[in-house]
Amino acid sequence: MATGSVAEPLVQTNDGDGFTLSTETILNALPDPVMAVDETGHVRYVNPAAEQFFGAGQSYLCSQTLAEIAHYDSPLTALADQVRQQEISVAEHAVELTTPRTGIQHVDMQGVPLVEHPGWIIITMQRRSMAQTMDRQLNHRGAARSVTGMAAVLAHEIKNPLSGIRGAAQLIEQEVRADDVALTRLICDEADRICTLVDDMELFSDERAIERGPVNIHEVFDHIVRIAENGFAKGVRFIALYDPSLPSVLGNRDQLVQALLNLIKNAAEAVPEEGGEITLGTAYRQGVRIAVPGSRDRLNLPLEITIQDNGSGITEDLVPHIFEAFVTNKPGGTGLGLALVAKTIRDHGGVIEFDSHPRKTVFRLRLPMSPDKPENSEVNQDKNS
Repeated sequence: MATGSVAEPLVQTNDGDGFTLSTETILNALPDPVMAVDETGHVRYVNPAAEQFFGAGQSYLCSQTLAEIAHYDSPLTALADQVRQQEISVAEHAVELTTPRTGIQHVDMQGVPLVEHPGWIIITMQRRSMAQTMDRQLNHRGAARSVTGMAAVLAHEIKNPLSGIRGAAQLIEQEVRADDVALTRLICDEADRICTLVDDMELFSDERAIERGPVNIHEVFDHIVRIAENGFAKGVRFIALYDPSLPSVLGNRDQLVQALLNLIKNAAEAVPEEGGEITLGTAYRQGVRIAVPGSRDRLNLPLEITIQDNGSGITEDLVPHIFEAFVTNKPGGTGLGLALVAKTIRDHGGVIEFDSHPRKTVFRLRLPMSPDKPENSEVNQDKNS
């Protein structure tokens, strides 16, 4: 393979006029930076998007080592070293990458070993906007924290007066005419509803470390599906796409049940009445690491859990705020469900992200693996309600 070029065409097509489509043509057309690095760490190929990303031309970049283009202790060089040493594909999400010419950029990176050339690796990068980085890193932690202080105040200042209001309504109910009993019941019901709302908000102020242990996520899914099929998701088709050898999640079973139940309930409400489908998936993603904001640490989050529905999708105006408290498009909804889900996953040291399009909305959770012995789960690959 020559410096600054790709060896032989991987794909060739001929339209009758002698037009040939080569690997280099394809790579040059990609909007994301792509680079090839040899076994000595020297850059041997960059596409135009990589030239723009690093603020330098191909001839310059292909005369440098990866450590010279970035810093020797850059996440980029660390990624390359891990791929080369372990000979596996490695992905890092939400990385803050600093280069001498372009400064700080926020990217997702992936390195893949080039089997045909031992020691060579291909690196691809995808830019993230600052908004994406702030919104999505480590479970949208700002959204969960935004109501922590308010929750503590509400718990004390609202629940006590509500108890008095409810008690007074019950006393009045004993003295009023039959026609007015409905009004006193309305007072009691609304007081109970507000108490429930405040109870939910109290969860935001609980910053204690959760008790965690090995959790078989397939058993959790099976439990929730039984609840759903006999309640809020009657008529919805559930499809299970599980990795049966998935190791146990390091987590709190009850909290994971509640978080996944919230996500599945939202999916059930989004799917069409006819032909509604919810796909539950699990997978092991070796080499997936997440950057910790404010530090050089990386979290190993190899367990991926997905919940996908074929509903109409999330409206564009809600997308930037979907994990914020009190944000909802449901009539009568409190807007706390997804904020609580984000807090729960954050408390587990994991990450939640989503991607939404018409007829395909996917919530993707990445969680740590339990250090204990993996638990296998016998699962059906397709479950119909």
